[in-house]
Amino acid sequence: MPPLETIAQREALLLAPYAMHTCASAERRYPEPVHPYRGAFQRDRDRILHSAAFRRLSHKTQVFTGELGDYHRSRLTHTLEVSSIARTVGRALKLNEDLIEALALAHDLGHPPFGHAGEDTLNDCLRNEGGFSHNRQALRICELLESRYAGFPGLNLSLEVLEGQQSRADKETAIFSPLLESQVVDAADSVAYDAHDADDALELGLVTLDELLSVPLWRDAAARVRRRHADLDDATLRRALVHELIDSQVSQILSATTARLAEMVPANPAAVRRLPRLVGPDPAVAAEKQALEKFLYDRVYRHPTVLATRVRVQRSLREMFDMLIARPELLPGSFAARRDSAGAKRSVADYLAGMTDRFALREHRRLCGDGGETTT
Repeated sequence: MPPLETIAQREALLLAPYAMHTCASAERRYPEPVHPYRGAFQRDRDRILHSAAFRRLSHKTQVFTGELGDYHRSRLTHTLEVSSIARTVGRALKLNEDLIEALALAHDLGHPPFGHAGEDTLNDCLRNEGGFSHNRQALRICELLESRYAGFPGLNLSLEVLEGQQSRADKETAIFSPLLESQVVDAADSVAYDAHDADDALELGLVTLDELLSVPLWRDAAARVRRRHADLDDATLRRALVHELIDSQVSQILSATTARLAEMVPANPAAVRRLPRLVGPDPAVAAEKQALEKFLYDRVYRHPTVLATRVRVQRSLREMFDMLIARPELLPGSFAARRDSAGAKRSVADYLAGMTDRFALREHRRLCGDGGETTT
């Protein structure tokens, strides 16, 4: 039996009508022969997984960097956690897990070194060139910068994966809602960083457990844990709280989303695009998540230790940017070759954005003579 027919039969049994079925894919910008045993979204997942940009995520900052220890998340571990949560939600909603996994693995490919500190610096460097967004940079990587195949630039991913990433870049201005699979990844991303950024901050001593327990989402989770397990020490309680936060948020997303789907009854993915976003928590839980995120912003992301390293690494990136603009002969050949088509500033930003944290520090020492320290 041909592979697409087999995949179509399997998905007809397992997926809901509003899921994106592989046989309905709009395929790719550059046509390719059908693979003998993998569907379109499976191939997308594999291409992302084997890309250089994906490997570099292991040494890119999520929130905290290596100088503070080995426990906390990198962009890679965050990406894998998002993928795991998203697949769980997608399976429960009878959505296309292959598409969800591809979207999740790609969602942070465009992050530069040093997390949002690096992104803010590059955005400022490109303020007259359209700015810099990690979501748009991920598209640029997938469509142009990643060079692994002879027949086309980029990874030639399916149009559904590119559309999903585009929806992240255009979230504030989009006219149509993204596919449910893309909405699931956005929801999973929020679940992951709400739980794990706080966990990392606790491990690093930037906040205390008592301080976090003043936040309703954590306080309510602690009450549920303590009803099940009495007399936990702080370390065990913290681990149990992270598990509870993820599980309770996923359960609530599934409950709220299932209710919306029952009310709206989208007949197919095209109908989903015409509806408001359906995947996410109810308003009360969303408000609690906002309170937690405000706490994290005020007490963690703006912590003096974090801000001090932010200043150092932003200075390093800016100095490298200015040096490479002034001396374009220092730019590697593949990036220099794009100067005529992309412009000098965008080409330099492409080079800097692809760096890992530690390579950026080494390159700064080479170009500017001062390595600085590390970051958040």
